[in-house]
Amino acid sequence: MGLLNYRIEFKGVKTINSKAKSPAKSPGNRSRLGRPTREESIQRHGELLECALDIFLEHGYEQATMVEIATAVGMSKRTLYAYYDDKADLFNAAVRRAIDRYTVPLETLQAAETDDLEETLTAIARIRIANVATPTGIKLQRILTTQSYRFPELFNAAFEEGAGPALDFLADLFARYKAKGVVDVSDTRRAAVAFLSLVVSGPARLITSGSHMTDEEIAARVKFSVELFLNGVRSRS
Repeated sequence: MGLLNYRIEFKGVKTINSKAKSPAKSPGNRSRLGRPTREESIQRHGELLECALDIFLEHGYEQATMVEIATAVGMSKRTLYAYYDDKADLFNAAVRRAIDRYTVPLETLQAAETDDLEETLTAIARIRIANVATPTGIKLQRILTTQSYRFPELFNAAFEEGAGPALDFLADLFARYKAKGVVDVSDTRRAAVAFLSLVVSGPARLITSGSHMTDEEIAARVKFSVELFLNGVRSRS
């Protein structure tokens, strides 16, 4: 995976006549002689974490250095250490930011629900798979695969936080359909985990490994897996 190149270009500062009235500062723009605005600081921090994630992926955790990351993002080593105490601290922050960006909001999942259980499950599966296929999703899956042994808490966070809204939605969905007598599951939360493992994990692994899947291939896999899951949980009475 190519390493993103982050550079900063500094424009020349014009001489200001001390007797002249200083130009008004725009709330969203940085003063040429002043400190960066809050928005600029947030953006700069995001660039740092994105760059760090790319370098950790490109060179691996052990080979990546704080100096290399600071240089790549155009930041002094001193400034970088003002943000993070060490490489592990920076790695944790970069991965947790990726988890936050990877997480599908509960509202998005709720908006996909219809009156048909199979249609709803198919829609949820497609949303989750599409999310895995985003640049952030691919980066996150790859770095968790290679570094989960070193940072198991991040792997758990990716599952609990990244998949949390989907698990909550599915568990509630199965509980409602269980009350209607449509499905028969003893533990709706475990049923939600089983659904994501069966329907989403396979395509996710292929996409993360670099395999190309057409929309038709994904649709066929999702259809088969959703039907297989429902055949296992439908009430027999």
